[in-house]
Amino acid sequence: MLCWGYSSFGQPGIGSNLQVIIPEPQVYGFIHDRNVKEVACGGNHSVFLLEDGEVYTCGLNTKGQLGHESEGSKPEQIGALAGQHIVHVACGESHSVALSDQGQLFSWGAGSDGQLGLTTIEEAVTVPRLIKKLNQQTILQVSCGNWHCLALAADGQFFTWGQNSYGQLGLGKECPSQASPQRVKSLDGIPLAQVAAGGAHSFALSLSGAVFGWGKNSSGQLGLSDERDRESPCHVKLLRSQKVVYISCGEEHTAVLTKSGGVFTFGAGSCGQLGHDSMNDEVNPRRVLELMGSEVSQIACGRHHTLAFVPSSGMIYAFGCGTRGQLGTGHTCNVKCPSPVKGHWAAHNGQLSGKPDACKYHIVKHIFSGGDQTFVLCSKYENSLPADDFRTINETRYTCLINDETIDVWRQKLLEKNSSNSVNNVVQILSSAACWNGSFLEKKIDEHFKTSPKTPGIDLNSTRVLFEKLMNSQHSILLDQILKSFESFLIPQLSSSPPDVEAMRIYLILPEFPPFQDSKYYITLTLPLAMAILRLDTNPSKVLDNWWSQVCPRYFLRLVDLYKGAVVYLLSGRKTLLIPVLFSSYITAALRLLEKLHKVNQKVKHVEYDKFYIPEISSLVDIQEDYLMWFLHQAGMKVRPSIMQDAVTLCSYPFIFDAQAKTKMLQTDAELQMQVAINGANLQNVFMLLTLEPLLARSPFLVLHVRRSNLVGDALRELSIHSDIDLKKPLKVIFDGEEAVDAGGVTKEFFLLLLKELLNPIYGMFTYYPESNLLWFSDTCFVEHNWFHLIGIICGLAIYNFTVVDLHFPLALYKKLLNVKPCLEDLKELSPTEGRSLQQLLDYPGEDIEETFCLNFTICRESYGVTEQKNLIEDGDNILVQKDNREEFVEAYVNYIFNLSIHEWYTAFSTGFLKVCGGKVLELFQPTELRAMIVGNSNYNWEELEESAVYKGDYTATHPTVRMFWETFHAFPLEKKKKFLLFLTGSDRIPIYGMSSLRIVIQSTASGEQYLPVAHTCYNLLDLPKYSSKEILSARLVQAIDHYEGFSLA
Repeated sequence: MLCWGYSSFGQPGIGSNLQVIIPEPQVYGFIHDRNVKEVACGGNHSVFLLEDGEVYTCGLNTKGQLGHESEGSKPEQIGALAGQHIVHVACGESHSVALSDQGQLFSWGAGSDGQLGLTTIEEAVTVPRLIKKLNQQTILQVSCGNWHCLALAADGQFFTWGQNSYGQLGLGKECPSQASPQRVKSLDGIPLAQVAAGGAHSFALSLSGAVFGWGKNSSGQLGLSDERDRESPCHVKLLRSQKVVYISCGEEHTAVLTKSGGVFTFGAGSCGQLGHDSMNDEVNPRRVLELMGSEVSQIACGRHHTLAFVPSSGMIYAFGCGTRGQLGTGHTCNVKCPSPVKGHWAAHNGQLSGKPDACKYHIVKHIFSGGDQTFVLCSKYENSLPADDFRTINETRYTCLINDETIDVWRQKLLEKNSSNSVNNVVQILSSAACWNGSFLEKKIDEHFKTSPKTPGIDLNSTRVLFEKLMNSQHSILLDQILKSFESFLIPQLSSSPPDVEAMRIYLILPEFPPFQDSKYYITLTLPLAMAILRLDTNPSKVLDNWWSQVCPRYFLRLVDLYKGAVVYLLSGRKTLLIPVLFSSYITAALRLLEKLHKVNQKVKHVEYDKFYIPEISSLVDIQEDYLMWFLHQAGMKVRPSIMQDAVTLCSYPFIFDAQAKTKMLQTDAELQMQVAINGANLQNVFMLLTLEPLLARSPFLVLHVRRSNLVGDALRELSIHSDIDLKKPLKVIFDGEEAVDAGGVTKEFFLLLLKELLNPIYGMFTYYPESNLLWFSDTCFVEHNWFHLIGIICGLAIYNFTVVDLHFPLALYKKLLNVKPCLEDLKELSPTEGRSLQQLLDYPGEDIEETFCLNFTICRESYGVTEQKNLIEDGDNILVQKDNREEFVEAYVNYIFNLSIHEWYTAFSTGFLKVCGGKVLELFQPTELRAMIVGNSNYNWEELEESAVYKGDYTATHPTVRMFWETFHAFPLEKKKKFLLFLTGSDRIPIYGMSSLRIVIQSTASGEQYLPVAHTCYNLLDLPKYSSKEILSARLVQAIDHYEGFSLA
């Protein structure tokens, strides 16, 4: 061992030599055959820890800081600690602390500021005493400032005690000095790798490199860009991305080491101790440039000097105050740039072999510094050991992790039940969010160092693997313990304002634990977790949303299913499970969590929106009643509590309702509207509303008389004489001169014929886009507004009469009806080429947009063969599209197509539509759901079509021709099957109630097999001749389908 620096009180233990300043390394005389493990330096004393756990001290003993009677330069063993195996020592200005292998702390020396943590304030304690307050904890690390101490426990709890004049204990405002260890709650949940104390400032470092500082900041030693003291831990944001792995503090300066071997320093620089070639203070972390060429693996700070060790050359560099020889350069002056410590140094990799003077070289193992002195453990070349690397974190010294090894150890402990203490330790760790948060880091390419509000830095696969292992029967005792810990401690203690994003990983980890999916634990684990998530403050809540946006869709879907399951469980057991108050708070938590997930999903589209549907709701809840409650609540009516069974209306969470439930709401809404119109606004008697029969009996239908020869005119006339309320009634259509039996077929025919007429290209009401097979309003057309109004009404009526109409509008139309702004994606759907070229404009990487695209703020439109140029904004033809305004151009372009150019036609259409279908109820729909209500959807289930088919005439399900028909049909490709649907029902989409609601009818006919099958679209009826072979049937059917013109514009 070598040492240098100030030895006025004998403390670098050189023996009787009275030289006070040792300006260059000298061999340490005191222990020849014993291995030193650690050295701690106080203000004027030193503590030596040997490999075998014995502790020796020397130096000044005015406050008992040596822990034995003698004083002076010869190290003496502390007898009082002989019974303990000590693993770590630390010193303050004049007190000392030792940590035993059992995780217990002993302290001695000056205690006037409470820095011994013994709960009593004593001027001097001359014999080491146990800090009893920490007995329940397994302590892993301790660090001393001049008059305060920091300690980290295995379960991630962090304690401080001693002087607090500058807030260095991190306990918040106006907190006096503390004579016993106090828990720093503001770092709860963060998995800590290291704690470090300076003169009167403190630091904690997380496993993923987040640095937190607090306490005295008069020289900027906290790195927070100012010189204001802090009473609570503050995140040093400037170091977040640097992958910090180790921190060392001097009296008023700080040095940090990064994973790549870089060194940053900040704080007091008056002696040059920052190494920036100046004597200035630095309030921001700044890289020591002179060390950039080499990788540093160890750093140590003394009171006003700093050391760095470079393993590749074996050299130690020192900078800062040198007046007492503490730099080891052989001089006693200050140095403001890293300078090599004097001596023969070599790296541990055999470059000395064969050199005659090899024995003169020292190979560094570990550097220690404190006060004004430095010690180096080194070895000779023959049996040299590699130097310690402060960057490979020593796992035994930081927050306990939960992994395969620890699980097996704990399982043994719990089986042996040898001491309540060891069981207690296991429970503490399992109940600690910090331990879980640090256990599943994404180690690939150091990904976890990038933990941020955008990235959780966690490997959820390893979480799953570990949890699956725990579900093994051999771990049943441990599993019980985990369940208890989660329920009683971990979840209830989750904070609403976590100190850092690293403390939030727990919210991603817990749902992976299989018992959360088990309804047995819904009330004790799953729902309390939802409540904890909903308690989060705005910012952490946003962070969780960001993280949910990043997770894989499988994880996201599991989370959605988990809380859907909880809703069904609560609704199924509402009468038996819970008292109503609890029921309502639990169900609200589950629904609000689903709502939060749904909002995330709307942004990132992890899963289809129908994955949020809870189909069981229709059978578990009276939807009509729920809708009424919601409606009245929205209308601001106070409903009497006797009526309100529970305060939760599910309609406030419309995304959980499937199409059938929403259809039910539409009907309820229609009935409600009629009732309100007829009985005036007297809504108080709510349940009158549910008995609507008498009202409908008077004129139960909306009857339209029309002539086939003048369909549009008659429809306009008939619909204009009916009131808005009548429009919500079931529709019956009577064609002039035909018998009036409308079992739905005639109505359907009316819709098909009317739309075919209205969409006729000669009227130019709509433009057809062949590329997407979609229609959009024309910007020039020559019909009355009321034609558009009529089409709107027809679309509305189609919804209320559950008729699928074959209207090929883009999603943008349904978005507009629901007040959602159409965007570029909608243009891509309507006009793919146009959409793609606008996307190319946005994605274009070059600067030369004007030359490449030659665009200005105009749009070219063709009508009746004439091309016109229209301005997108005022004076648009004089404004060029450039890099900085291209987003505005695209927005204006999309806005022109979907809003500006068609404003008057669309307004007429939407007025008509909303006349039938307006009101609160529309708020419950997504644009895609509204589209499905009008034009059906494409969730084809062909087997269901066959199962629900009805047979007439000679046919039955087992008739040979029918068998041949279905075999042929099922063999068709998808496109052909869709064409068959169009041929038979007038639309290739299916009603919202699913395939079975089509109820197609197949009847036998007497015509020969040279005839084609005939479809009666209005009744979904197929006349199928009895063909003799499958080939003939197939050929005739294909011929019939391909000839079908249909009621479509194309």
